[in-house]
Order: sequence, then structure tokens, then C-alpha cells
Amino acid sequence: MKKEIYLCAINNLQSGACTEDCKFCAQSLRYGADIDRYGYKSLERILKEAHTAKKVGAVGYCLVTSGRGLSDSRTEYIAKVASALKKSFEELFIIACNGIASLQQLRYLKEHGVDSYNHNLETSREYYPQICTTHGWEERYATCEAVKSAGLALCVGGIFGMGESSADRESLLRSIESLEPEAVPLNFYLPNPALPLKESDIDADEALEIVRKSRAFMGERGIVMVAGGRERLFAGREEELFEAGANSIVIGDYLTTKGREARSDLQLLASLGYEIATSCHE
Repeated sequence: MKKEIYLCAINNLQSGACTEDCKFCAQSLRYGADIDRYGYKSLERILKEAHTAKKVGAVGYCLVTSGRGLSDSRTEYIAKVASALKKSFEELFIIACNGIASLQQLRYLKEHGVDSYNHNLETSREYYPQICTTHGWEERYATCEAVKSAGLALCVGGIFGMGESSADRESLLRSIESLEPEAVPLNFYLPNPALPLKESDIDADEALEIVRKSRAFMGERGIVMVAGGRERLFAGREEELFEAGANSIVIGDYLTTKGREARSDLQLLASLGYEIATSCHE
């Protein structure tokens, strides 16, 4: 079996304008985190940034906006961006990540070039009220079900290390498994001094076990991505991370935090004997 790693790049199309109260998120206006805040990027800028991502090997390209979810105008904007990206980079696997969405909105995005929708459950149903009160866990789960009904590939994961118990972690993984996603992004909480959640309470050994469990229910062909927190938590232990079952990482920067330089990650993967996947499509 060929040792391939899928690279995904994130484009934060519109940043820091969210009125929700998610305690883990620096994009919430409630906490005043010191981040870049801006409106929708121009299509010209997005295409330029996509070209850069493609040059370093990204096959997945995630279009992110802050906020509760899709409005009619936001749906039109994402559709316009996705359509333009497909015309310029037909082989890019386009992932939209824009919050709570209806079946109608998701179908519209699919018609305009979106391949997959990412909407994370974040944590267990039981623990969720401790990290967010302005929308419910059930709304997140329902959006994931709508993604599948719309015929889009489902990308759903969560964040670990936010004070949840081991039982909460198991509950979250069971909920993700029940949705039968094509991809599972695993994030590990990165503290920000402005946020109510001050410290991450997960170590690398615990995180590796989460990766193993995710790989077990995803099977050989599914994508298990390690995203936020990878650089901090797994520094010097990257080989263990991939041996545990991760076969995808984010290349470049995240939403509000810097990632590793792309060249460094590419050199690391090559040194471990991994090839860069050339397509997300079967």
C-alpha cells in the first residue's frame, strides 16, 4: 500500500466577525482576541492564494467564513468563489466550511463546484453547553446530516483538550462515526489569552490514541486529518502521528494562527518516506 499524505490548505475568506459565544474561538467578537478581522476577500486574491497552495501540493482547498452559518448572500459568495476555483483549478477538491446550513443551501453549493462540506461537532453532546450557548449541538449534527442528503462529501471532526472528560471524547468519536463521514479533522485546542478556555489539557499520548480510534472506524480508505494544534503537540513525534493512522495534514496557515512553513512539512514527509497525494478523488 502506497504511503500517501493528503495536503489541505485553508483560506479564511472572511475573518473575525462572529457573534456566537464559542469559548474556543478567537473569531468571536465577544472576546476581543488580537487577530486580523476583515470582510470578504476579492476573487482575484483568492485565486492567487489558491495557486500558491496548489504549488506546494494541496489537493484539498477549504473555504472558511466566520459566523453562525450560511445566509443567502453568503451562499452566493461561496458559490461564486467555488465556481471560479473549479474553472481555474479543476483538480482541486473544494471544501466549504461556513457553519450551520440548510439542505437547499448545500445543494446550491454542490451545483456550483463545492465537493465537500466541513462542519465539526466540536465536542460531545453532553459537554457542548460548557463551550457554547448561542447555538446547539443538535443544529451541528443536523447540518452534517443535510450535507450527506445534499450529496456532498462530509468532513466532520472536533476539538480535543477543552476540559472535556475521557467519556466526552469517546462520545464525540461515536457521534462522528455515526455520520459515516469521508474525512475526520482532529483539532487540539490552542489557548489564546483572550479566550475563556485558558489551557489545553491533552498530551501527545492521549492525542495519538484519538488518532488511532479515528482510523479504526474510518477504515483504510478514509481521511483522518490532524489539523489545529499539530505543530505544538506532535513536535518531534510526527512519525508516530502518521503511524497511528493520520493520512492528512493542513499545509500552511490556519484560520487565525500560523502553521509551519510549507517547505518544512514537505521535507519532513519526504524524510519519513511519504508521498504527497495528487488527488482527493477516488
